[in-house]
Amino acid sequence: MAMKQFKAESKRLLDLMINSIYTHKEIFMRELISNASDAIDKMYYRSLQENDTGLSRDDFKIHIALDKPGRKIIIEDNGCGMTKDDMEKDLGTIAKSGSLAFKQENKDKKNDNNIDIIGQFGVGFYAAFMVAKQVTVESKAYGSDEAWCWQSSGAEGYTVDPCEKAERGTKITLDLKDNTDDDNYDTYLDQYTIKNLIKKYSDYIRYPIRMDMQKSRQKPKPENAPKDYKPEYEDYTEVETLNSMVPLWRKNKNEIKPEEYNSFYKNKFGDYEDPLKVIHSYNEGVATYTALLFIPARASYDYYTRDYEKGLQLYSNGVLIMDKCSDLLPDCFSFVRGLVDSQDLSLNISRETLQHDHQLHIIEGRLEKKIKSELLNMLKNDREKYEQFYKAFGLQLKYGVYSDFGQHKELLQDLLLFYSSSEKKLVTLQEYVDRMKPDQKNIYYACGETTAKVDMLPQTEAVKDKGYEILYLTSPVDEFALRALMKYDDKEFKSVSDDDLDLQTEEEKAAAKKKVEENKDMLNFMKDALNGEVKEVILSTKLKSHPVCLSTNGALSMGMEKVLNQMPNNGGEKVKAQRVLEINANHPVFQKLTALYKLDQNTLKKYTKLLYTQALLIEGVQIEDPVSFSNDICDLMVKA
Repeated sequence: MAMKQFKAESKRLLDLMINSIYTHKEIFMRELISNASDAIDKMYYRSLQENDTGLSRDDFKIHIALDKPGRKIIIEDNGCGMTKDDMEKDLGTIAKSGSLAFKQENKDKKNDNNIDIIGQFGVGFYAAFMVAKQVTVESKAYGSDEAWCWQSSGAEGYTVDPCEKAERGTKITLDLKDNTDDDNYDTYLDQYTIKNLIKKYSDYIRYPIRMDMQKSRQKPKPENAPKDYKPEYEDYTEVETLNSMVPLWRKNKNEIKPEEYNSFYKNKFGDYEDPLKVIHSYNEGVATYTALLFIPARASYDYYTRDYEKGLQLYSNGVLIMDKCSDLLPDCFSFVRGLVDSQDLSLNISRETLQHDHQLHIIEGRLEKKIKSELLNMLKNDREKYEQFYKAFGLQLKYGVYSDFGQHKELLQDLLLFYSSSEKKLVTLQEYVDRMKPDQKNIYYACGETTAKVDMLPQTEAVKDKGYEILYLTSPVDEFALRALMKYDDKEFKSVSDDDLDLQTEEEKAAAKKKVEENKDMLNFMKDALNGEVKEVILSTKLKSHPVCLSTNGALSMGMEKVLNQMPNNGGEKVKAQRVLEINANHPVFQKLTALYKLDQNTLKKYTKLLYTQALLIEGVQIEDPVSFSNDICDLMVKA
């Protein structure tokens, strides 16, 4: 038969289909397998409609054959097949989908739940031309005595001729393109490459995908074999089913054993440990989907690096669309692994991305709530397991509180844990609030490298003396997270290093004010002696046994200053908190200071610098001139 031109607008459209729509050439296998599955779905549906009891779902299959010498790939199904008119309409017109038309024609009929049509754009078939220089389609339609052969080498057009085919169904033969410097098409003739592509994209097609696999086995040892007999091997061919067919997530949860979930997780996501938590849910409504999520037992080696890529696998009717769909998870829950399978996604023409993200936002919102709910349930009912989770991923939750301008702080605040000064263990913010004293106004916290070092901070004395609990923050991100929260249960967070903790009675405040007035000149002298290092020198209201400490005035604390200055920056300039040097007026050192102010102000300057340096060391801040500090101590030792 003479060559016919495609009915699409131009050759350029086919060129676009072949070269531009799909990101990876290997997608051709997913598209052709999906088409074969659709053909079988149509056949099965028609058998139900026509009450053809001679057919059952078990009778259907898809077969792949590799012809290495001829450089051909053959994909054959026993689905509904195509008539000559079908070939003209569906293969001769680019972007004309017989599958979509079939689904629309039958959407109001009974048994429509059995229609699981995958290809609805009419372009997937042409993905074959990404790897093939010629495509041959031989097909015999259900109920027809005729078979037809459609053949094309691409944009030049196609032919349709009669052919011989004994059984119903479709056989597609791809004559692979010649290899180039950039593309080795022979790789698609390797049986393990094809097997891996099926496992990757089409593992959950509901019909068996079979292929003749070349294997090797040891021959039986002869009875009279000599002592130096060496085992002999022989090659043989075995038909192997390449796909799993029924996805684990589509099974009833009550029928799945924990070992099955664990095995699936480890095989699918390459972990060597069982997951800490499995979340298996099915949702109907605006967005209908099944989610199978896993919370790992520990963070992967690259989790807290820039190389880590978050995201869930995204399936449409069991066919893999995206390996890591980042839009399904907020960053704060990026540790979650798993998949989402939905038939309602508005996929783009290549099915590799989505046309718009409205449905994804709906699914993400529901997954977000589900993950939080499951974590809270773990926190409530299995504290030990939750603390194991928190050890691995608590840092990510705290990052999530202050990132994105605090967008997720309400989502995460009940999941946070901090070490408690009174309980000597990790506690939630709610547990802290539930234990607050009747007269307590704030939630107090202190920062340091370790809980032991925080416990020794002079600034904690007055808070502890009041019987108030303190949260010990030992991670660089902790204080940023609490500052982002601002409040919890209408209680403000207050650092013990703030210059005003407001812990005194009115009488104590009056007495302190009087003492400040009496020593105002000396405190100003000490401030000037530090040459702008501190905003002011004050008499402390929080020190009990210690002579000195540092506090800050303003939004930037000493802890935040240290964290920010450890980060790389463009200008190399350091940020600096508004430091306040606090002196304990009830300590013997203060009596010495007042005496020196009257008798020896030069020595008072040295004392002031020593006290400031001492306060810096207590805070864990590296001093700029340790030699000068050492010399000042030696001078004072000589004078003593």
